[in-house]
Amino acid sequence: MSSPMSASTFLAALKNEGLTVVQVGDWRTHNRSHKGSWGPVNGVMIHHTATKGTDATVRICRDGRTGLPGPLCHGVITKDGRVHLVGHGRTNHAGLGDGDVLRAVIAEKGLPSDNEADTDGNRYFYGFECENLGDGEDPWPDVQLEAIAKAAAAVCRHHGWTSRSVIGHLEWQPGKVDPRGFTMASMRARIHDCLNCLK
Repeated sequence: MSSPMSASTFLAALKNEGLTVVQVGDWRTHNRSHKGSWGPVNGVMIHHTATKGTDATVRICRDGRTGLPGPLCHGVITKDGRVHLVGHGRTNHAGLGDGDVLRAVIAEKGLPSDNEADTDGNRYFYGFECENLGDGEDPWPDVQLEAIAKAAAAVCRHHGWTSRSVIGHLEWQPGKVDPRGFTMASMRARIHDCLNCLK
């Protein structure tokens, strides 16, 4: 359980992990914080966008879509491995999820089944949306998977968390399937390797 990073610290953490970061407009002050608190933060949530094309994907994640105002995450990880920062503060990415899952993330223990939607995830998680159609066929380039791992590791490294503090949307909210096309077990293994590599 930690206070969220400042925008400058978040940017520096990502760059220190070796990521290419694109700052999109007024990302430092673009948020949904008027709808509730952001923090204390407890983990990182990974999503797929169900979109195609960098420009359109970043625009949707920044501005939102009908019925869901943006920003829809903190960073958008595109297929070329770049991280586009679109928001800082509370964002519309996690929605309501299972409080038992949150408690497991805080304790860094194995995750229970997500069978309830009783807890506001937008308050407690950093969110990364990852460009992919989410149909199980759209490929995940290795450069993108590595960027997802490094982005999550950057947050975990700052807060002193392990890879167990990183979950997929499908592990949080009943009925969600994202990210689809890789397993979160394999992604957590990548994040673990990032956290344990010599810097």
